[in-house]
Amino acid sequence: MYSLEVKNLTKVFNKGKSRFVAVDNISLNLNEGEILGVLGPNGAGKTTTIQMLLGVLTPTSGQINYFGKDFTQNREEILEQVNFSSAYTNLPLSLTVKENLSYLSYLYDIPNRQQRVEKIINIFRIEKLLNQQVEELSAGQLTRVNIAKAFLNFPKVLLLDEPTASLDPEVAQYIRDFLLKEQRKFKTSIILTSHNMAEVEEVCDRVIFINHGKIVADDTPENLAKSLQICHIDFLIRDGLKRLEEYAGQKKINYRLEGRYITIDIKEADIGNLLLDITHKGIIFDEISIAKPTLEDYFLEKVYRPL
Repeated sequence: MYSLEVKNLTKVFNKGKSRFVAVDNISLNLNEGEILGVLGPNGAGKTTTIQMLLGVLTPTSGQINYFGKDFTQNREEILEQVNFSSAYTNLPLSLTVKENLSYLSYLYDIPNRQQRVEKIINIFRIEKLLNQQVEELSAGQLTRVNIAKAFLNFPKVLLLDEPTASLDPEVAQYIRDFLLKEQRKFKTSIILTSHNMAEVEEVCDRVIFINHGKIVADDTPENLAKSLQICHIDFLIRDGLKRLEEYAGQKKINYRLEGRYITIDIKEADIGNLLLDITHKGIIFDEISIAKPTLEDYFLEKVYRPL
């Protein structure tokens, strides 16, 4: 049984005579204990999808099932086991962090409520923030409090929209490690949106890519990156930089130049021939590094060269 099953989900916004399809007949499954990344450019339909999964927006058509149960028919029961965090939503600004966590805990049937709130405060290292009003928090502090709030009810399904946005690298890594620990220990199922491709590669078991409201890819981060077949080769050229530029132009090879460093984008199968040609042309380099395609390369390819 899937933790979440979405069938033919569609959301259409109508304003006067204009009609905008934000989410276009998408279907997806979330396995128990899986971390699923949802990627796509701004305006692709990611946030609208999450809002429908939370019941904040009503779908134009389609079906959402959690734990094998229809969301529309079992909303209250399901939301006891689901939670959400976004870097772009606010808690009540005039309340302190402690007041927010305490009051929000009463939305759920939590045993040993005070102990749970204290444990969450400790896990997310927010003891020093407890007496501050939310409106006084920095963007990074607010992100930490929002994520802490999302774990109040021991969620079986967690929806995270840019969970580490505005966090410094050390805290962001701590949050990623915590998510992976929760996944392993409690089989928490997580949907995560992020523009941090390295983060997605680190924590996500699978990725779906949404563009223009449609799912255009569904695979592991590794397989999506491999599908490009393009490697990046960085050279530090000692002699023959102009000849290398001319060669790249003749072969219609993409390249980028910064001082005496040149980055060439080329298929992995063609690297051998490139190095032979460089040698025959008497081009001398002091450094070389080869980077295989990443999920960020895939993202940029699909955004700027859509399917």
